[in-house]
Amino acid sequence: MEVGAITGYIDAAQIVLYVFWVFFAFLVLHLHQESKREGYPLQNDLTERNPRASSRGYPDVPSPKTFRMADGSTVMAPNGLSDDRPIAAKPSAGHPGAPLVPTGNPMVDGVGPAAYAQRQDIPDAAIDGSPKLKPMRIAGSFHVDEDDPDPRGMDVVGADGVVGGTVADIWVDTGEYIIRYLEVDVPGAGKRLLPMTLSRVDAKRRQIKVKSILGGHFVQVPATRNPDVVTRLEEDKISGFYGGGTLYATPSRSEPLL
Repeated sequence: MEVGAITGYIDAAQIVLYVFWVFFAFLVLHLHQESKREGYPLQNDLTERNPRASSRGYPDVPSPKTFRMADGSTVMAPNGLSDDRPIAAKPSAGHPGAPLVPTGNPMVDGVGPAAYAQRQDIPDAAIDGSPKLKPMRIAGSFHVDEDDPDPRGMDVVGADGVVGGTVADIWVDTGEYIIRYLEVDVPGAGKRLLPMTLSRVDAKRRQIKVKSILGGHFVQVPATRNPDVVTRLEEDKISGFYGGGTLYATPSRSEPLL
């Protein structure tokens, strides 16, 4: 027999290949199970017989594990907490998978594209523990390049052409060195944050154009508790509001094209 052969039909290379296949199969199952530490068990469609039916799938949700964070705190996952927030929408039909029809103001109620996750109500922290996102009025080392238009003082215009407010400040990500939000001074409502990714700067007209919501919607944008700090939960609520406007800002956006 040749070198490495165990019998006339089995050799070392063949055994190594089979061992790798078995190892890879268990690896895939393990990684799939580990991916269920957040977001599981899934909740099925709402039904009258079982309004909160859950689905765990295979393999099952892993056992809780405690993770130590950089700031010394600990997080357990899965944590056993479920999202029991009431859904301000009802199925359009009785069959599973039927679209949900909002029963209130979907942009405020967090329905559809306006939905947001229940993240921790703490600011995203930098490596030194300070808030990563800061307005320029307290992030003194940041400035707008002289070759770029400074959005401060520009009018913020909604999709209907109505002015919703004026840019009062710029919020920067001190870890990434990019603009995250524009702080908009909304008449009668105070300061509201506008994601920079949903804004278009028109330097010639001195305007910030926003297509996702109308000018009158800026007063409804979720506010922050602290004027100089935004938490992870507040970020999700703010982004969800603008995301909801892409479908619910006007009645025509949620209707078919034809």
